[in-house]
Amino acid sequence: MTGSMSRLDDASDGGSGTFALDLPGLFATQQMAAMLAPWLAAGDVVALTGDLGAGKSAFARELIRVLAGDPALEVPSPTFSLVVSYDLPRAKVLHADLYRLEEQEELEEIGWEELTDGAIVLVEWPERAPAYLPADRLTILLTLAPELGPEGRRAQLIGTGAFAERLDRLHASELLIESSGFAEAERRYMQGDASSRSYARLVLPDRSAVLMNAPRRPDGPPVRRGLPYSRIAHLAEDVRAFVAVARGLKAAGFSAPEIYSADLERGLLILEDFGDEGVLEGHPPEPIKARYEAAVEVLAALHSKRLPSILHIAPQSEYVLPTYGIEAFQIELELMLDWYLPYRNVMVDQVVRDEFTMLWRNALAPVLSEPQTWVLRDYHSPNLIWLEGRAGLNRVGLIDFQDAVLGPAAYDVVSLAQDARVDVSESLELALVGHYVKLRREADPAFDARAFAHLYALMGAQRATKILGIFTRLKLRDDKPQYLRHLPRIRRYLARCLGHQELGSLRMWYEAVLPSKEFQT
Repeated sequence: MTGSMSRLDDASDGGSGTFALDLPGLFATQQMAAMLAPWLAAGDVVALTGDLGAGKSAFARELIRVLAGDPALEVPSPTFSLVVSYDLPRAKVLHADLYRLEEQEELEEIGWEELTDGAIVLVEWPERAPAYLPADRLTILLTLAPELGPEGRRAQLIGTGAFAERLDRLHASELLIESSGFAEAERRYMQGDASSRSYARLVLPDRSAVLMNAPRRPDGPPVRRGLPYSRIAHLAEDVRAFVAVARGLKAAGFSAPEIYSADLERGLLILEDFGDEGVLEGHPPEPIKARYEAAVEVLAALHSKRLPSILHIAPQSEYVLPTYGIEAFQIELELMLDWYLPYRNVMVDQVVRDEFTMLWRNALAPVLSEPQTWVLRDYHSPNLIWLEGRAGLNRVGLIDFQDAVLGPAAYDVVSLAQDARVDVSESLELALVGHYVKLRREADPAFDARAFAHLYALMGAQRATKILGIFTRLKLRDDKPQYLRHLPRIRRYLARCLGHQELGSLRMWYEAVLPSKEFQT
């Protein structure tokens, strides 16, 4: 991992969920914490075992600091208090030391189950309460290793249950990092998105890269024609889509990350690091107009090109972009019926549901005859990186496009100009759309601005409807309540789009079903 840490070696039992690390000193311990942090999530249990003085508390302290993003964070020992809790932006973290525990039933008295619910739990001396340890956990056995130096330790990482596969992925990622020339890099956790993907920055003195950990998306239950939601909505199942679209964008002259190394089977990529400079500024964040305009220019240039539907992943390996058809639009729209409306205590019977489906099917009919282009689908501020050192269109770095499809150009323009996470004023939105139309007309005098305005409103209404459902689902199903703060903005966008004269029938449905105080411009 670094010059201070030995190369990963399989443990003697050869199990895929087990490997060992040499830790010559504190820096190596810090690096092990940084290596592990991106792989942890709410609900995980890390059991720290070993003799007195083996370094359990030192490792727990460093891991908590990494999870907090604060290397100077005060991390007191929980020896006397038994547990110490940290409410961190990423997740709640619970640090427990059971050394003084006399009976494991004492944990029930302090409300252990409630304390640990939804937390990343670090437990020292876990052998004192085996009944309270889940089968799916990571155990770290720390032992003294004087042959490595006065502070030398050896760590054996053992994944049990579902954690065995995750630890195997971690091991594979470290081997990939080493083969990519970043073995000496410092690992830094990066805040991810709402997906199951996780990221870590690999930092060397003169360069850096990003590790993307994107496990294959498991199929959900069948919802229609025997297919899961993800298949119908054309959500990427593995990293092949990302690799194909990244290479396609670069070949077309746009700034997508270079892929330094890949393990396609496991979904592990080492990517070019675009940095953290975005297209927003201030608190609360607001769009930087010039950068949003540059992002619109990227779309206009992309949509003016003749683009292939078959992309190359590697020699003799191809990826076919799916078409963003009516069925995909419809199943996304139904997220509002299934999640948002029940959350707002609005009950929808089958008659109202059927009317919703019929109105949208009719409204979406023009999409079928619309020229097809690449729709990146998540073209908004979190996924746009400003590359100051580049020129022209290459100043806009694109980082999230694995769900790309063939569809109407208006969709990505709406994604940017009606940013789901940031307020975009109506005046700025109009300026952005006007700039896009001007550029498209310059490239093609036959470009139909009136038809585009209709499709823009239609795609905006579809997208806002979908996002109301997605953000509510993130709260109710995935325990991510932070997304609810965006709902008022999404409702404003929805009302704005449904104000288009050709969407009058849809607007009447929304006005009749949604609470009146919510449906206002």
